[in-house]
Amino acid sequence: MNVTFNLALKNLSRQKRRNAVLAIAIAFGFFVVTTVDGLITGMVNNLEAQITEMVGGTVLIQGLEIVPSDVEGKAPTIAAVVRDENYIRTLVEKNIKGYKSFSYYSIVNGQLIFEGKKSISVMYGRDLTEESLVRTMQFVSGGAENFNMHNPLVISDKTAEAMNLQVGDVVTFTCTTIRGQNNVDDFTVAGIIKSNSFLNSMQTYTDIKSLNKLIGIPEASFSSFAIHITNKNHQTKIARKIEELIRNDGVNVTSRLEAMRTNPTNIGKGIEKQVDPKKHNWSGTKYAVETLYDEVPAIKTVLSIVHTITTVILLVILFIVMVGVSNTYRMVLYERIREIGTIRAIGMCRKRTRNVFTFEAVILCLIGAIAGFLFSLIVMFVIHMIPINIESLSLFLDNGRFTFSLTPGIILFQYLLLVLFTIVAVHGSAKQAAKLNPAEALRTIK
Repeated sequence: MNVTFNLALKNLSRQKRRNAVLAIAIAFGFFVVTTVDGLITGMVNNLEAQITEMVGGTVLIQGLEIVPSDVEGKAPTIAAVVRDENYIRTLVEKNIKGYKSFSYYSIVNGQLIFEGKKSISVMYGRDLTEESLVRTMQFVSGGAENFNMHNPLVISDKTAEAMNLQVGDVVTFTCTTIRGQNNVDDFTVAGIIKSNSFLNSMQTYTDIKSLNKLIGIPEASFSSFAIHITNKNHQTKIARKIEELIRNDGVNVTSRLEAMRTNPTNIGKGIEKQVDPKKHNWSGTKYAVETLYDEVPAIKTVLSIVHTITTVILLVILFIVMVGVSNTYRMVLYERIREIGTIRAIGMCRKRTRNVFTFEAVILCLIGAIAGFLFSLIVMFVIHMIPINIESLSLFLDNGRFTFSLTPGIILFQYLLLVLFTIVAVHGSAKQAAKLNPAEALRTIK
């Protein structure tokens, strides 16, 4: 085997220009596929990370109550409130493994008002003593030292700029309570943080007790419990386990199986149907367990489409490579007829002769593919270092820069495809070389 491999390597040094052209063509193809796949996957992952940060995790648990309407004939509404604040926390801590962190929060949509200026805002009530939360806040003004202010408020730099707000200003926030009543309160700007996208530019943070009082839920309660798991691919498994644990405790909870049966392509919609107060009625709290992919199924769809497109591109490139390799080794066979006759005459068997041709083609293609991959890494690094200040792309960037994400399994699959296509392409020439009669080959005049 070593003799065959070494002979194949030595043969690559002949006809250097032709081999270089073929290797460059292969390198360019793999450069395009790797760069496109890495760029788009990175963009989708950045979008997913921003949504995860916005909702607090990848597995979400809500407690839902039916709120009867005060108006006759008007349908009841749903309020998100978990009154037993220790139940979910204890259940997760005792039974769930493989999570980075968890958090609980209340949330409401409303409007900020300051000196005649208004801005739509999504206000999160969080535990402002939570170190993991504070670490994610990139303060450009103010900071955690101001959280002892009355109703402390953390806003984005874009909101501050639009409303001409500074640390210490008192801003009014208006919203509706869980009972549907309008309510208003004043908040003091304690900090201004850098926003990286349109989504988090609308987010504001305050102490959870202050927000709970504003929206009319008990001080120690919250709207949602979010788990940030270590491996995002396990979120469905963990959500299913939490749902089963809640059900085993005899507590009312939604069903993922039913959601998959009613809405197989959008489990989030299926779960929403189970908590529709127009169709279902329950007393007390009903828990809903969802994952990030349930809420935003398009993320997985986009990734699947990206990998499908890059695979199709790769197949087209490999087909072109296969044609090039096939034609090249037909010429190689003609050029080396007498050489083949010589090595066959001195004892090289047909199998080894065939393997020399196959190894030579495979090594050439792998050299081109590896070169394309390395060039792609260099280009990706250079692109990553360039700051991007385009607002429309902010959702797909990480701190204003493109990031790239490569999947080892997909890269390995692409290389296996290359080897397979190369073997098929060179098979005819290798087989023909192995069948050459030594005497006839030596008599051949080129």
